[in-house]
Amino acid sequence: MGERGQSAESAPTGEGNQNGGPPPDGAADKQRFVLHKPGGEPVRTGRNLPLAIGSGVALGALVLVSIYPYPQAFVAITSAAVLLGLRELARAVSGQGVALALPPLLVGGVAMQVCAHFGGPAWLVGATAITAIVALSWRLRAGSDGYVRDTAANLFSLLYLPFLLGTWQLLIAAPDDGQQRIIAFIVVTISSDIGGYFAGILAGRHKMAPVISPNKTWEGFAGSVLGCMIAGALTVELMLGGPAWAGIVLGVAVVLAATVGDLIESLVKRDLGMKDMGRFMPGHGGLLDRVDSLLIAGPVAWVVLTLLV
Repeated sequence: MGERGQSAESAPTGEGNQNGGPPPDGAADKQRFVLHKPGGEPVRTGRNLPLAIGSGVALGALVLVSIYPYPQAFVAITSAAVLLGLRELARAVSGQGVALALPPLLVGGVAMQVCAHFGGPAWLVGATAITAIVALSWRLRAGSDGYVRDTAANLFSLLYLPFLLGTWQLLIAAPDDGQQRIIAFIVVTISSDIGGYFAGILAGRHKMAPVISPNKTWEGFAGSVLGCMIAGALTVELMLGGPAWAGIVLGVAVVLAATVGDLIESLVKRDLGMKDMGRFMPGHGGLLDRVDSLLIAGPVAWVVLTLLV
């Protein structure tokens, strides 16, 4: 969920242009907020923290309202995410001359959420396969020029957003404790962001992947691991009635998946020459900028919880 593990030296300084140039005069001071290291040295963060936190809390509240008392209402949340996210992807790739088959992707993506919740993994796989076939066929009418390029983008979009969001439905549809499972998954993943963000800006020095995401540090990653392990142990033991060691395994698996998710989205944006995928949430960027780590962590959390809890 965004850039975790930022170091003091490399923290972004506001809304620069897409090519990495400096922001307009005075923009940095409006965008950056200040934290302090233990010794008192100021550290400027790269986002408007109060606005970002407020937006995140609002989104979290929406999720909670949607799953209590009727977990089936969560289908509407992920379906809305499919519609918004696919439109963001379509706008992003259009700048590269790539056209997504939006009608079948939108209809099939929503159908995949319904199938996952009410039919389980087999129905999710079936709906994904049918949507893929329709998307491949949809592009036939435009001829052979760019066919492989466009269909590859369609299949990537299908798997990256609707299919991975469908695993969230598998979590919440679990018998007896599905609501607790989806909350545990979200809490653990957010703990990765929180631990990594503050550890990175306060102690980050050693770059983790400078070519892909220059703001990530190994110190930030360590903070993410610690935050996820603690959150995993607590949520699994207290909310799901499972052993604490299973929560620790969940935390480690989620932090690895969430970090990969961040790096994947960073590469996508770099390849497309974009800073943010959209402007869905104030202080956060686009929807895909916010759910990048959650998308990859979803199937991992489902597998771990299904096998161990």
